Amino acid sequence: MNTISSSILMIFIMLTFPVLLSMTNLIKPTKFPSLAILSIKFSFILSLLPLLLFLQSNTEYMVTNWHWMTMNSIKISMSFKIDYFSLLFLSVALYVTWSIMQFSSWYMHSDININRFMKYLILFLITMLILTSANNLFQLFIGWEGVGIMSFLLIGWWYGRTDANTAALQAILYNRIGDIGLILAMTWFCLNSNSWELQQILLTNNNSLIPLMGLLIAAMGKSAQFGLHPWLPSAMEGPTPVSALLHSSTMVVAGIFLMIRFHPLTSNNSSILTMMLCLGALTTLFTAICALTQNDIKKIVAFSTSSQLGLMMVTLGINQPYLAFLHICTHAFFKAMLFLCSGSIIHSLNDEQDIRKMGNMMKTLPITSSCLTIGSLALTGMPFLTGFYSKDSIIESINTCNTNAWALLITLIATSMTAMYSMRIIYFAVMTKPRFPPVIIINENNPNIINPIKRLALGSIMGGFIISLNIPPTNLQILTMPPYLKTMALLISILGFTVSLELNNLTLKFSLPKNNPRTSFSTSLGYFPSIMHRIIPLSTLNTSLKLSSSTLDSIWLEKAIPKSISTMHMNMSKMTTNQKGLVKLYFMSFLISILLIISLYIINPE
Repeated sequence: MNTISSSILMIFIMLTFPVLLSMTNLIKPTKFPSLAILSIKFSFILSLLPLLLFLQSNTEYMVTNWHWMTMNSIKISMSFKIDYFSLLFLSVALYVTWSIMQFSSWYMHSDININRFMKYLILFLITMLILTSANNLFQLFIGWEGVGIMSFLLIGWWYGRTDANTAALQAILYNRIGDIGLILAMTWFCLNSNSWELQQILLTNNNSLIPLMGLLIAAMGKSAQFGLHPWLPSAMEGPTPVSALLHSSTMVVAGIFLMIRFHPLTSNNSSILTMMLCLGALTTLFTAICALTQNDIKKIVAFSTSSQLGLMMVTLGINQPYLAFLHICTHAFFKAMLFLCSGSIIHSLNDEQDIRKMGNMMKTLPITSSCLTIGSLALTGMPFLTGFYSKDSIIESINTCNTNAWALLITLIATSMTAMYSMRIIYFAVMTKPRFPPVIIINENNPNIINPIKRLALGSIMGGFIISLNIPPTNLQILTMPPYLKTMALLISILGFTVSLELNNLTLKFSLPKNNPRTSFSTSLGYFPSIMHRIIPLSTLNTSLKLSSSTLDSIWLEKAIPKSISTMHMNMSKMTTNQKGLVKLYFMSFLISILLIISLYIINPE
């Protein structure tokens, strides 16, 4: 127990050490990137100790040390939950971030603010680790908001570009919607469970749907589920190392991790399970369709992340949280590697991201091309690569559980599409003839490029096998099934590969294909951004403009000048005139007039 908690404390100290040191003048600015990489490397090595001790003892720990404040009967302390999820995620996140940080030292070497960039990446990792290790909702919320703030700063890193600013604002605004759900759930737990400690919440639950709905909305925002998904592909405006870290081991998996943490509550509530299943199935299909016709290599990989997050939500919907967590861990390896390979190709081709302007990279960038192929095959669930161990188990579980046939069908279609867009990246980037200018000089012999990609390739080949050996069997799967169900995942992937190769052959024609509703639906991202970000705001603004204009016209141009003058004149005339409409007043005026005439005549008879 002491060894595990001491190791985790040491890891946090080692991660914060470079950040604190950079605030002083004790280190040269040029040395900071290497110091940051070393701190994460040693943190990863140290993280293996508590993980191995935990796997040997198989005992969860809660460490509560610093009491912060007490509100009524709620005691808020610094509390860490050291269990299977937090310890395994710690090692995976550190391993992936170590590779990304080393790659960043090459990718961002010409940026004058590289030290600040590295510092932001470390803080991004630290806030994610705070989220995963938190034992109370308040501490979890600190990590939750921390990853949101760091994503805002890193996505908008090149703030001189309008698109980068827009993408950063989009990320933070969509996540605000998710935060409302988390705050709602926290408020409900505070009022009903009278505590934010996870153990007490899980013990005193009354199976209510309201907090679980709040948690699901929070997961929708952070993990970019359908409806709150547009920020994820837009986040590609940030530097490639940011995309790699954001999509592999931080930020986007936070929502799924939140639902895994609360799986004892969701497992007994069929309504929330059905919502998660349908939402995840819809997300995985929609984003897979969007990925099919994209030409930006980073956008394709981004949509594949969103599709895999939908698959994780489906896994939670069939009540298999450990399989969802296995997919989080395996996905981190090959997704980070896909982004690093994309970054290597983009940088080598003078910042060209269009896959139609690449081709034949296997000759000029052999290691990057090999790893890109391995990552794409792992993403499709090719046997004995990392993705196979989680994806195959998930699809087998969906096939054999009493689930929604509609959700099952569209998940299988999305799995087939995963093979299609992965094959499209391989075909256009690695295979065929070169389609880039011959004057470009390509060199990948820098160890800061090759070593991180090789390290992640090793994880993409071996990681799934190693992690799957240590998954505790909580919800037992059906181990006997017909051969067609057992091979369903593989057959679906092979079908996707075959169809995409056939479709790729159509690109050899010289005539341009005509636009049709199917391709324009996919290319336009299902018209979702144009409707949500253009049509609805435009109609709202038009309505507001007309309302404000008519109100201003009514107030200033009608009531303020003409009507106020006429009213003032009428009141003045009423005050000064004797024409009141009374007969006796008229008779009196006649009488006074006659008397005046008579008196004048008497005075002056001539």
